[in-house]
Amino acid sequence: MPAKSKAQQMAAGAALAAKRGEKKKSELKGASKSMVESMSEKELHDMASTKRKGKPEHASKKS
Repeated sequence: MPAKSKAQQMAAGAALAAKRGEKKKSELKGASKSMVESMSEKELHDMASTKRKGKPEHASKKS
């Protein structure tokens, strides 16, 4: 599943680093904290490797 925004892509990258042991889980904040627990390493990799070109900074909220 590709990231919908730059912020989501960056959060997935941070969660992936923590899942691989490159970063401490205690250093995570916000969405990346829940992503590391709820997503597999493959899902995080797919989201983190999404191209940023043309993506909004933050995804728009839907009502």
